[in-house]
Amino acid sequence: MARGVYIHIPFCHQICNYCDFNKVFFKNQPVDEYIESLGREIKMAVESNPTAYSNIKTVFLGGGTPTALSAEQLDRLLTLIVSYISLDDIEEYCTEANPDELTEDKLVVLKRHGINRLSLGVQSFDQELLKKLGRTHENEHVFQTIEKAKEIGFTNISIDLMYGLPGQTIEQWQNTLDQAFSLDLPHFSAYSLIVEPKTIFYNLMNKGKLPLPGEDLEATMYEMLMAQMEAHGLHQYEISNFAKPEHESAHNLIYWDNEEYAGFGAGASGYLDGVRYTNHGPLKKYMDAIDQGELPINHQSKVSLKERVEEEMFLGLRKTNGVNIKHFEDKFKKSMRDIFEGQINKLLNEGLIVETKDTLKLTQQGKFVGNEVFQEFLLD
Repeated sequence: MARGVYIHIPFCHQICNYCDFNKVFFKNQPVDEYIESLGREIKMAVESNPTAYSNIKTVFLGGGTPTALSAEQLDRLLTLIVSYISLDDIEEYCTEANPDELTEDKLVVLKRHGINRLSLGVQSFDQELLKKLGRTHENEHVFQTIEKAKEIGFTNISIDLMYGLPGQTIEQWQNTLDQAFSLDLPHFSAYSLIVEPKTIFYNLMNKGKLPLPGEDLEATMYEMLMAQMEAHGLHQYEISNFAKPEHESAHNLIYWDNEEYAGFGAGASGYLDGVRYTNHGPLKKYMDAIDQGELPINHQSKVSLKERVEEEMFLGLRKTNGVNIKHFEDKFKKSMRDIFEGQINKLLNEGLIVETKDTLKLTQQGKFVGNEVFQEFLLD
């Protein structure tokens, strides 16, 4: 049974140099037709398996950029969503947004339809770095948009930041943190740059034209991030996420709790009834499948017990609360140590995890090498 719903809007007015998500340039795309296809996909899915969608707690619009849509297109999309998914028990209804696209008329539409959380892709407050990233907004867009959002009644607002950027200095990162804290927001996400294949940054890196900070400098930036978030009253509840009390991202916690969610839209992924699936990415393939009365699934696979156990560990360890030992045993009918005795002892000896009566979690040192810790829980 799905606890959350993810809806993918694959359109962007500008493609960022680091992004590897499924996206296309907005211009000359069948945007209105895509929105109607999305509505038909949701309708087919819910009607074919109503029980799976009977207890939805979160809805998340991602992309691409949902706010690449016009106010009228957003209104139509949100009308379709509520036509097929009950929002009666919804805890969090969130959309991603670009600061320079989230106009007042769009904010009004979002508020009217019950959106109660905004996640803005800010990334940096350094204009030079924003240009390197391929971002189009300026700092004043961020401040003006957040001020307008607050005026309209949005209180749960988050921004994304990035560090470990090409040529980024400690001073630039400190300035970005200072500007971010001046906004007095209840939530921040902050990610180190990962250079993904099929991106502009990847091509530049292969040509030796992407001057990335070294591991030591990146670690210093992460250390600054954690210390200053705590000093500003934002607790770290996941490796890259910080929140004031009761402002954690409910939707993302579904992923980290290894619970089920539905994915709709071109290239979207979902995890439902023990099956992970991915939709067709190309718009034509996605929309053609729906025109033929079929769910647009490109690939699906039953998640094995081995995979479920692995995912429980490496997703759960992302949370600062870690993996609950009793919950693990109740879920899998085996204790954590029955399966991972050697791995746990090794990581304890290395000081990368800590084991209490109730939980297994990363130490402060472990947070710096999280991916290495997670790999230890991949079973042969």
